[in-house]
Amino acid sequence: MKFLDEAKIYLKSGDGGAGCISFRREKYIEYGGPDGGNGGRGGDIVFEAVGNLNTLIDFRYLQHFKAQKGHHGMGSCRSGGAGENLHIKVPVGTQILAEDKETLLADFTKDGQTITFLKGGRGGMGNESFKTSTNQAPRKATPGEPGEELWIWLRLKLIADVGLVGLPNAGKSTFLSVVSRAKPKIADYPFTTLVPQLGVVRMGHDREFVIADLPGLIEGAHEGIGLGDRFLGHVERCKVILHLVDATQEDIITPYETIRSELSSYGHDLEQKPEILALSKCDSLLPEEVQAKKELLEKVTGHPVVLLSSASGEGRQEILEDLWKIIFTHE
Repeated sequence: MKFLDEAKIYLKSGDGGAGCISFRREKYIEYGGPDGGNGGRGGDIVFEAVGNLNTLIDFRYLQHFKAQKGHHGMGSCRSGGAGENLHIKVPVGTQILAEDKETLLADFTKDGQTITFLKGGRGGMGNESFKTSTNQAPRKATPGEPGEELWIWLRLKLIADVGLVGLPNAGKSTFLSVVSRAKPKIADYPFTTLVPQLGVVRMGHDREFVIADLPGLIEGAHEGIGLGDRFLGHVERCKVILHLVDATQEDIITPYETIRSELSSYGHDLEQKPEILALSKCDSLLPEEVQAKKELLEKVTGHPVVLLSSASGEGRQEILEDLWKIIFTHE
């Protein structure tokens, strides 16, 4: 299934049904009086968060959503039926934004969460409702109220426990593939991963968490450069960041500082999230080279560095245990 994390759609709740003008007509009843019923209420637009969805791809092909109109009133004082509500299912983590793409209107963070977003129009009144002692044969009825309508943006921010970040080709997809059943595309060139990938890590029988492999970030990503700031948004909901630095690069400090700068520039307190720092692809270097780079990175960053080799398994279990400890303390 293709991944899509942003979509613009049009919504319209149902119009109310019109009231009816009718008079009772029966044999031997000369003055039957008004008996026009009221119109039915229009259908609402209801959003529901569903846990088994992780993309907005369905909204690429269907952008207009209209709830059913209320039915018109009828004679014999029969009210029109209400229009059916329109239920729209979205992934957990979806935000509803106004057309300006900045004003937050709703945020879905839990499976099964529902929000009645637009109310249907009220039905009109039939002439039976206008009968008075001085006006016993009113020929008046009102139309139903129109439904609400607007354009909105849907923006998906994946809900994962761990956000996997690093420059392009830092080994993120390889790590995800060996610790979960996810099958991301892996190749030896930058920007192999073009969309976020989710993987579930299972540790024993009772421990599991979700890792989001986010596409490689580059300098200026918070301004939309490269693959853009949209992918930084997926880090917002993560409890911990796993930051991979490619050990095979000659300069390992600049890549680390680049990612940290982008997290800080993006805002939303991303730079305050707990972080585990790892040197990846350590199997490609001599042990003394790896140790020297580890000590340098620790000295510059002030954080402990885990040595990782997705190929040999070095550091893998240590990282997973450290991640679990942080996730568990945040629950």
